[in-house]
Amino acid sequence: MSNLFDLTGKVAIVTGASSGIGVQIAKAFARQGANVAILARRYDKLTKVAKEIEALGREALPVKCDVTIEKQVITAVNTILNTFGKIDILMNNAGVDSVGSIDLIEEAEWNRVIDTNLKGVFLMSKHVVKHMKKRNYGKIINTTSVCGVIGGKYEPLHAYNASKGAVISLTKGMAASLARYGITVNGIGPSLFETEMTSPELFEESSLKIYNEICPAGRPGNAGELDGAVIYFASDASSYTTGQTLFIDGGFTSI
Repeated sequence: MSNLFDLTGKVAIVTGASSGIGVQIAKAFARQGANVAILARRYDKLTKVAKEIEALGREALPVKCDVTIEKQVITAVNTILNTFGKIDILMNNAGVDSVGSIDLIEEAEWNRVIDTNLKGVFLMSKHVVKHMKKRNYGKIINTTSVCGVIGGKYEPLHAYNASKGAVISLTKGMAASLARYGITVNGIGPSLFETEMTSPELFEESSLKIYNEICPAGRPGNAGELDGAVIYFASDASSYTTGQTLFIDGGFTSI
């Protein structure tokens, strides 16, 4: 049983790995034995994260990549394959948030959110799946959100809702088509975690008070509380689990 969650010898990609949840996930993979390619637009921050991963005794490859640009995605995937020789795990985590009602969102802002949160998953998966199919093995994990299945009473997140709901549907579609190739596709749906994207605005006293009153757990998520879900989906423990989105939300989606 203990070996089910072992990632020794695996190669993982984590996008959006220059801060926040991406850093936590990259380190979680490394602690379980995986070597990790970390992708983001901010290379200076990636190099710092790479050193932290290497301090855990694993190899880390920082790759500057904007996941909305296909040429950069192709170059990044080829760089990873040339370095490690394979890709076992793809963590599609890159994302941006946005506040705005459907009647007020500018088209450019809508496109920014959809391109990063949805098109980025498409492009990364497109070029990694080609490799995974050849090996008849792969683990793809998509970061979605509770906002993909619920709305927001206190502030409108319409572009973000649309993008994350689409990722949940894409996860199901990919899972159904790729299972025959030994590839599982699952998602994690966090609620509120403190990251560069959510802080300080969502962690201001007034905002946090509202969240804590709504959330059954009465608090936001803590660093490390996503690790169990991503390790499960990345490991052989989930060999017969695909098309699922697991909400790590303190019960937020149960109300």
